[in-house]
Amino acid sequence: MSAPLLELDGLARRFGARWAVQGLSARLGAGEVVGFLGPNGAGKTTSIKMIAGLLVPTAGRIVLDDIDVAKHPEEAKRRLAYIPDRPYVPERLSARELLGYIAGLYGLDDGVAGERGMHELARFGLKGREDDLLGTYSHGMRQRVLLAAALMRAPRVLLVDEPMVGLDPQGMRLVKRVLREVADGGAVVLMSTHTLDVVEEVCDRVLVMGQGRLVADGTVAELTARLPPTADGGAPTLEDLFILLTGSSDEVSDPGAV
Repeated sequence: MSAPLLELDGLARRFGARWAVQGLSARLGAGEVVGFLGPNGAGKTTSIKMIAGLLVPTAGRIVLDDIDVAKHPEEAKRRLAYIPDRPYVPERLSARELLGYIAGLYGLDDGVAGERGMHELARFGLKGREDDLLGTYSHGMRQRVLLAAALMRAPRVLLVDEPMVGLDPQGMRLVKRVLREVADGGAVVLMSTHTLDVVEEVCDRVLVMGQGRLVADGTVAELTARLPPTADGGAPTLEDLFILLTGSSDEVSDPGAV
């Protein structure tokens, strides 16, 4: 792998007496779509929020495109985009107005929202809905408009939390294709998801979390090759690996810190 775009060194976060994440270290390079897996409460969303600058790590270091996030948070955030699992949008704005607002927040040229932004809306199947209020959008459309707004900024690192939730099959196919295109364009995509078949189809590599710690890092083929054949003699799957590594999904987390 070439020089990493995203480096996590000993990342940790504590809530009261409980450690939600401990000792997370990984290096993610340009061109990779990386699946971020683990049961509920394993520390995935807490980790993503630390990378996005929404939570301050208790310990550890994040370097994004050679920028230390703790020392230069604003510069790092200009190169990063984060799509949460619950797509909040201001319902009284249109998609066009939202993209203009976001472009202004990041100090982008006035033409970015009008040209690149409209291109991204069309890419996500929203051409003709640019001036409709976002309050009229379905869950899946809201997810896609936030992705369009993120990609309008051409981020070097894209963080997505459960991007397939609420999407119909056509929307899922579209988002999978676009995430692949983003990575192929030289960015890194870190995708937290429970949709294992999407990981097998799209991701170059997976990171697996269990009880706040990284328990596996590698390609799907590399990790499943460590497993014995199934009871019927078949090849082990990513689901088999997931269950073996993480066990029960009864890991308890603080609200909003899974």
